[in-house]
Amino acid sequence: ASAWTPKPSPLTTPWTDQVPTDKPLNEYPRPQLTRPDWANLNGIWDFAVTAANAGQPTRWNEQIRVPFVAESALSGVKRQVNAGDKLWYRRTFTVPAGWNGRNVVLNFGASDWRTTVWVNGQQAGAEHSGGYD
Repeated sequence: ASAWTPKPSPLTTPWTDQVPTDKPLNEYPRPQLTRPDWANLNGIWDFAVTAANAGQPTRWNEQIRVPFVAESALSGVKRQVNAGDKLWYRRTFTVPAGWNGRNVVLNFGASDWRTTVWVNGQQAGAEHSGGYD
């Protein structure tokens, strides 16, 4: 994929250009449940859109800035997705060495309507369904 860039937006604020590319919304996601060690995976992810009945994409020819939705200019995608589309996100990260032997929790906020998480090619837990539908 080519280098990520934001898309032009018809509606901006004075802060639009100040959103960091590498770690937007870098604050702790749930301050009432603070953990001493945590990592934020917001930033640039590989992104693909397939038909809803398709399997995992073979090409990841786009990038998206998480946590922004594909329809948002801040995501770098800025296009409408339809009910017949399946959105795929992919990210590589390294668990800090100091976390070896500890339980690691992956928390995906606002992941709606249907979500399946894969880690190292293995499905992690059950498919999540629900949200705003």
